[in-house]
Amino acid sequence: MAPLTDGQLHALRNLARKGGGDEVPFINIADARALTELGYATRGREGWDITAEGQALLARMAGPPSGSGGGGPQDR
Repeated sequence: MAPLTDGQLHALRNLARKGGGDEVPFINIADARALTELGYATRGREGWDITAEGQALLARMAGPPSGSGGGGPQDR
């Protein structure tokens, strides 16, 4: 699968914030539609919403949480 464009990634992050209850700025319709086609968003009565797949993608992009015992210098 092709990587997301900067605009699509921005829209996906805004949808995640929206799903968390935050107010978010305008989401570009073309980016939201592309995310829908990729399965990362859905269109509902109140606009677009992030899907579980979209949440999982953002989690993978963020990497492991800090302090996860990854063997860094703090663990020595």
